[in-house]
Amino acid sequence: MDTLKEYKALLAEIGKLDSAASLLEWDERTYIPQKGHDARSEVLGKVSKLGFELFISDRMGKYLEDLNREEVLASLSEKDRASVRWMTHDYNRLKAIPPDLFEQYTIDCSKSEFAWEQAKAESSFELFQPHLQKMVDYARQFAELYGYDENPYDALLEGYEPGMTTRDLKAIVEPLREALVSLLDRVTEQGTPPDTSFLEGDFPVDKQRELCMRALEAMHFDSDAGRLDVSVHPFTTRVGPGDVRITTRYMENRLLSSLFGTIHEGGHALYDQGIDPDLTWTGLDTGASMGIHESQSRLWENQVGRSLAFWRFFYPQLQEVLPEFEEIPVEEFYRAVNEAQRSLIRVEADELTYNLHIMLRFELEEALVNRRIEVKDLPEIWNDAMERYLRLTPPDDAHGVLQDVHWSGGMIGYFPSYMLGNLYAAQFFATAKREIGDLEERIERGDLLTLREWLREKIHKYGRMYSPSELAEKVSGEKLNPRHFVEYVTSKFSDVYRL
Repeated sequence: MDTLKEYKALLAEIGKLDSAASLLEWDERTYIPQKGHDARSEVLGKVSKLGFELFISDRMGKYLEDLNREEVLASLSEKDRASVRWMTHDYNRLKAIPPDLFEQYTIDCSKSEFAWEQAKAESSFELFQPHLQKMVDYARQFAELYGYDENPYDALLEGYEPGMTTRDLKAIVEPLREALVSLLDRVTEQGTPPDTSFLEGDFPVDKQRELCMRALEAMHFDSDAGRLDVSVHPFTTRVGPGDVRITTRYMENRLLSSLFGTIHEGGHALYDQGIDPDLTWTGLDTGASMGIHESQSRLWENQVGRSLAFWRFFYPQLQEVLPEFEEIPVEEFYRAVNEAQRSLIRVEADELTYNLHIMLRFELEEALVNRRIEVKDLPEIWNDAMERYLRLTPPDDAHGVLQDVHWSGGMIGYFPSYMLGNLYAAQFFATAKREIGDLEERIERGDLLTLREWLREKIHKYGRMYSPSELAEKVSGEKLNPRHFVEYVTSKFSDVYRL
């Protein structure tokens, strides 16, 4: 028997089932009729269980055992060794979860997301509370089943950011929070704030969509291998080879929400579209981690999309679509889109305050998993934490504890990926600027292809072949270093606020 060939065939079978599940999830979060949710949850649970059972099967276990023999590993290509390495990692984790439990978890996640949408629309935590309780109970149960050395939260983190621990995160958070709060105080107390009045108004959805499509085109998003749709909370789904779906949301009184949301999700999509086709159905046709994936979305949204160089190129296009901006100088528009202020909503937060929102969520979900706080008390605890981190108190649940979709889908342990993504993005962009000597001038001329190709060559094509720390060192010559982010925001906001 050709073990490697059989192993790859099994991975392809699992990958196709995962692709079907992804399409079912995408449809459920975009176009499904309201009354279809319950049945869809059952279908999604069944399809997901089929893939799960194949992955943790004795057959997969035997393939991995054979392929992990020293003499066999030595004969494999680098890509095949990476596949065996990461599938062994995942197999050992997921084998601890009974298939029936996984199926019920998938069903409950689907129902929970629908309940969250209703609860958020009505700003009622009570509607969502029983569903969130289930998600937290699952997280606690899975952490024990996965196993951990020090903190049960570590077991959940491992699924999103391999190698990262709660201890590591706290070592990053504490000095970073101090640096950001100090800079934020200096900016708001000593700086000259930009005029943002012209960002308020009535901006028709059709014009917003045109701007979003123009931005994706400028980024060299392959529209033959993806599409843009609308959802309650923007997201990206890789359905399969040549099929990456992204969504945004339009608010007629908030021009930049849809545009930056689209650029953000477009960054995710470029990563998925840039993965080496040879990695298809190998378990490596995804990102190195969610932190690395978020680095790509945040890099395009912030280091590119909120830069003066980008707006010197893209502003005439915005003015063409929205002539009311013709009298606003590009420099003032650039300053306006980089306004720094304490705000309630994470997805609308500026670069300076965004990580504070993530630190808050990390603190709360780690405490939930460790049973130091309980779900029923979350609205009050959330509001108290917002006061501590951002000196603000949400007026209602929709602007507070209900604002994010992640917990409803069981993604407890995911939020730190956003902060890590910000840090990786600054580190990677600093490297790109060093290696592409005239990068900012290229962006100003509308040449975003050079950057996309650099990212594709350095990061995208490898998919999941390397761990996050291995990839960071391969790209930039050093492991994750928050110094790059602190230097980036200090320089940028000192300029924007004329300090």
